[in-house]
Amino acid sequence: MAATNIGMMDGAYFVGRSEILAWINSTLQLNLSKVEEAASGAVQCQLMDAVHPGMVPMHKVNFDAKNEYEMIQNYKVLQDVFNKLKITKHIEVSKLVKGRPLDNLEFMQWMKRYCDSVNGSTLKNYNALERRDSCKGGKEVNKKVSTVLTSSKTSTNARTNSLQPNKKNDTSSANAMQKASKLATTAEVVDTYDEQITEMKLFVDSLEKERDYYYAKLRDIEILCQGPDVEHLPIVQTIQGILYSTYNNGSVMEEEAQMMTSQKEQLFLSPILENSAEQVKQESQKRKNISSPESDMLFSSTASQRQRLSDISEFQHCESPLTNF
Repeated sequence: MAATNIGMMDGAYFVGRSEILAWINSTLQLNLSKVEEAASGAVQCQLMDAVHPGMVPMHKVNFDAKNEYEMIQNYKVLQDVFNKLKITKHIEVSKLVKGRPLDNLEFMQWMKRYCDSVNGSTLKNYNALERRDSCKGGKEVNKKVSTVLTSSKTSTNARTNSLQPNKKNDTSSANAMQKASKLATTAEVVDTYDEQITEMKLFVDSLEKERDYYYAKLRDIEILCQGPDVEHLPIVQTIQGILYSTYNNGSVMEEEAQMMTSQKEQLFLSPILENSAEQVKQESQKRKNISSPESDMLFSSTASQRQRLSDISEFQHCESPLTNF
């Protein structure tokens, strides 16, 4: 089904906690006050039983599961149902059994979206109490639910009776109304605190997820910088200096910036030094070319011609008898 692959930006993941709890309690006739109370996996199994009657072996479901290994057995039953129905949804059992509010809320949001897509948000002729009787710990859950429902009906009737006019017991009715109002106020305050605590837990869980995400990114950068091909590079050393800096070392950014500036200057000056070295090599090569054998022969021929001219000049100026005649 298309509902098995729901993206994180789907509207199903924006359903509030109160709406999820109201849906679970009305569908399965429970009295859950927190989403993490469904961490055992038994609620999810019964929701699948309500959507697909007869597909879930309810006698294997444990509503009294308190330890992780007992909860894992419930999730195994749920996974078997998913496999039979060819549902490709991945169940993160290791996170759900921890009872973290955010993880359980996301999974229950997906469950609601799936159940609505199958039955159109309506479940007819499903007796949740009768189906739960065959489960381990199901009868105890039903007793608690029936007790809560009976007490709520009694309190409702008491309030109705206290509102009826009675001239003989005006004083007692007034006292009863005051007590009832105090109890109602106390219950509202407790509910408000419970909501605040749940919201804080959700906020902490989201912060922990974000922390783990960025820590994994930094770890990948650290592993990359430790590679033998790049660990000697100046930029890698600068990155490592930033990664390993502490709160007390506040000047690490300034030091790394100065180091990068000096390295840039060295890189800028190095071509000039290379050019000067090349010029020296070219001069020495020219000198070698001048002192080659061909140049020596040219120099010797020029010198011999000069010697001949000097001999002729000396001969012309000598005191020969022929010249004197």
